[in-house]
Amino acid sequence: MTVAAPPASVDLSVLPPYVLALKERVAYLPEVQVERVLRAFLLGAEAHAGQERKSGEPYITHPVAVAGILAELRLDAETIIAAILHDTLEDTELTREALAAEFGEVVAELVDGVTKLDKMRFGSRQEADAESFRKMLLAMARDLRVILIKLADRLHNMRTLGAKDAPSRRRIARETLEIYAPIAQRLGMNKIKAELQDLGFRALYPDRYRVISERIRAALGNRREAMGKIEMALTARLATDHLSSRVVGRIKSPWSIYSKMHGEHKSFTQLMDVYGFRVVVDNAMSCYMALGAVHALYKPVDKRFKDFIAIPKANGYQSLHTVLLGPFGAPIEVQIRTAEMDSVAESGVAAHWAYKTDSGPANSAQARAREWLSSLADSSANTASSSEFIENVKIDLFPDEVYLFTPRGDILSLPRNATALDFAYAVHTDVGDHAVAARVDKKLLPLRTRLESGQLVEIITAPSAVPNPAWLEVVVTGKARTAIRQYLKHLQHEDAVDFGHRMLDRALDAQGSSLDGIPAAVLDRFLEASKFKRLEELLSDIALGNRMPDVVASQLLGSRGKRRGVVPQASPHVHEKIRITGAERGVLSFANCCHPLPGDDIIGYLSSGKGIVVHREECPNVVELRKSPERCVAIEWDRDVEGDYRAELRIEVINRPGVLATVAAAIAAADSNIENVEYVERDAAAATLLFAMEVKNRKHLADVIRRVRRTGVVSGAYRYPL
Repeated sequence: MTVAAPPASVDLSVLPPYVLALKERVAYLPEVQVERVLRAFLLGAEAHAGQERKSGEPYITHPVAVAGILAELRLDAETIIAAILHDTLEDTELTREALAAEFGEVVAELVDGVTKLDKMRFGSRQEADAESFRKMLLAMARDLRVILIKLADRLHNMRTLGAKDAPSRRRIARETLEIYAPIAQRLGMNKIKAELQDLGFRALYPDRYRVISERIRAALGNRREAMGKIEMALTARLATDHLSSRVVGRIKSPWSIYSKMHGEHKSFTQLMDVYGFRVVVDNAMSCYMALGAVHALYKPVDKRFKDFIAIPKANGYQSLHTVLLGPFGAPIEVQIRTAEMDSVAESGVAAHWAYKTDSGPANSAQARAREWLSSLADSSANTASSSEFIENVKIDLFPDEVYLFTPRGDILSLPRNATALDFAYAVHTDVGDHAVAARVDKKLLPLRTRLESGQLVEIITAPSAVPNPAWLEVVVTGKARTAIRQYLKHLQHEDAVDFGHRMLDRALDAQGSSLDGIPAAVLDRFLEASKFKRLEELLSDIALGNRMPDVVASQLLGSRGKRRGVVPQASPHVHEKIRITGAERGVLSFANCCHPLPGDDIIGYLSSGKGIVVHREECPNVVELRKSPERCVAIEWDRDVEGDYRAELRIEVINRPGVLATVAAAIAAADSNIENVEYVERDAAAATLLFAMEVKNRKHLADVIRRVRRTGVVSGAYRYPL
């Protein structure tokens, strides 16, 4: 199909009513740009000819409706045109080159940013969705208008969701509530966020939505008179203080009520017993004067005042929030802001877009959004998996923030429940990587400490400090999680390369050679045939159990032997065992069936993708493992082994009160940490307990057993399994 270029001028008599309505909505644009918008419709209509929506309407009605939503926000012509054409690259034969030739590279870039990746091959639908979303976020980082089009697209799809089948409705609604509504909130677009949430709520939980909506209508009917009296009193008081203002009553949405009932465990009556008002004044100084006026009218509730003008939210939102004790015994929530702040609160990054030039100042929501998107781009570059990237984005879309001060007085906003370690990574990745503790309000605290708004936080670092896997359990921000994983993957790769080198050298030595003895040309041919770019990749693959070292050694020597006409000879001596320290990250794991400890005789088993699984020589499973000798690795403990290792102790006790505490105290006295305890057998006279604990080595475990046996309440204590 070849799509013809639209005519240079547009005949209005052939346009359908919904396009004429769009023409009226974009009347704020210069006439020449309105003409371009109409030409975009003709091109889109031609490209989508014959396509229909599930509802039976022509498909072109959807992109035109999306453009209409964006026109209500008074966005620029390129955004409106890209909205009309946003599905053409994916669903029609219109090419990117043709799009750029007709409407310019900016429009083509915007359309390409919104386009999904359904035509590419992925392992699963989830991975395709994740990669598509990742692409959209990176396009957002280049141009914010991409997400504005995507949000408008999602909003119209939600408005017309009834044509879909039930499973599709639920999937799309859940995605809207989990991803798109939080993004709208993160960008300060509260009006679109609220509609997305309510439409998603209605589609996902139709019965709950209906019940709450009906109760809201009934409650508003009963309290209309009271709200009118409070509004009049506020207006009169502000006028007395010569403050030009507009007072508007606020009504909570069904989703807002439901989420607070669910998250804060409050009843419907508790939530609806609050009267909400918004006061809009001329300037920031008037906001504080209006605050004094309403506090003089009704008494403020202690600790319920928030100043988001001095410290804006992460999405640029600014307002004063206060709670007053009203005349009817119910609290009154009042938001005080300027008209400019009100516009940014409703439209966020889209506020005043049509009047903003590239050189002009961005509003606070736009500036903060660009900072956030820049951090997303950095996160994406360091995250290989699209699904992992999406999880990090979800974490960063927490609706609640805490506001923290650096020693220099800068303000950082982090998600609720963020820790001092999150703060360290928010300052800089290097600060996070070398963090050891935090000074919070001049008090020394551990990195796991959860932070609260208003705290002054200073991070203490040490050059020797490095991230460890336990840090992933401490942090909540995507930036911190990505940085820690990146560091650990780097360490794992280094350890895997080192361990793989030792394993391959041992295998080659057993056949009378060494890695240094393999000619470079032979090694290069082998790497190329195996599709490895570097030797390090091969060594890592061996350590992770994906290739057997003996097989690789034979292949390398076989290639060398064929070239020279010689047969490799096996080494006459037995090679030394590979020594382990237990700290080989990502390469070693310890079998749960026998819990090997430093000091035990051990054997390694190469498990594909996992690396070496360490077993005790006397483990019952070793007999079965030895049936695959090519996967067995001769290993032994190094002399200098540090760290804690899991051990299990089976203890037979006299069943009487306090016996468990006595045994636990003996274990603690031996400097061992108890992880778990359970009763295996129990009757009136005796009981058998199974303790899981941490010990440093076999000698340490023997010390624990001795102390336990001396308690006088134990009839037997044995390592489990024997």
